[in-house]
Parts: sequence; C-alpha cells; structure tokens
Amino acid sequence: MNDYSQALSGGILIGLASWILLAGVGRVSGVSSITAGVLTSRRQSSAWRWMFLIGLAVGGAIFSWLLRVPHIETRHVIVLVPAGFMVGFGSVLGSGCTSGHGVCGLGRRSRRSLIAVLTFMGAGIVTVLITSLVPPAQWWEELLFEGLQWLFHR
Repeated sequence: MNDYSQALSGGILIGLASWILLAGVGRVSGVSSITAGVLTSRRQSSAWRWMFLIGLAVGGAIFSWLLRVPHIETRHVIVLVPAGFMVGFGSVLGSGCTSGHGVCGLGRRSRRSLIAVLTFMGAGIVTVLITSLVPPAQWWEELLFEGLQWLFHR
C-alpha cells in the first residue's frame, strides 16, 4: 500500500465515522466541541461524548500497535502544554476545530468553515516553514524550564 492509498483510506474512514455519528446520534463530530461538552458541563457530558473520546484515544493506540507505527520523538512537555493551550484557544476563537470545520463543515459546503480551514491551514504552513528554517535551539527550552522552576520554587 503506497502513501496515497493510506491517506485515501484514512480519509474515507474519518468521513465514514463522521457520517455514522451524525446518522446515529445526530451530532457533528467536532472533537473540540465534544471535549468542551465533557469538560465544561455535566448536563452535556452524555455517554456518547465519553465513548467518542475514549474510542478516539484507544482506537489510535490499538491501530498504532497493530500497524507497528514507528516511534517518533516528541517535544518536551514545556513545549507541548503551551502548544495545546494555543490550539484550544484557536478552537474557541474559530468556533471549531479541524474535524468540525474541515470534515463536517466542508461536507456541508459551509463558507464559514472554508474560511476557517484556509486560515488554520495557512497558519500551519507558515509555522512549519518557520520552524524548519530556524535552527534548533535547546537553550530556550532550558531557559523556559529554569524560569518555571524559579517561579514555582522547585
């Protein structure tokens, strides 16, 4: 199986899963809104939201193990946590995320989702270009880590 057929089959599975959730529960599969519903309100955190999020994590882990996906080096937690907050802030600011706008919104031919997708794809491309052109500098991670340790006196 070549790279393109893997991407195609992954896209088909994502689209099929989104359709099943929409047909079965009547909800759009926007991961940020599903997560927000679980985290912010007891009233909205119904079982389907929990099952969706658990299935997302467990399914990814199982298929990673079954397909023997090679291990990739991750960034330090000091880089990942602020990045996660920035993604969360962007999801709130954009009223949705890549799954909500990119899969479901574009499928509904939403102009608002098209603008959102073009915006976050453009921001992603610019980020990759900047980070690939700037040489790695571990000193700033160490400086940030030492600053946080000093701030919390640990």
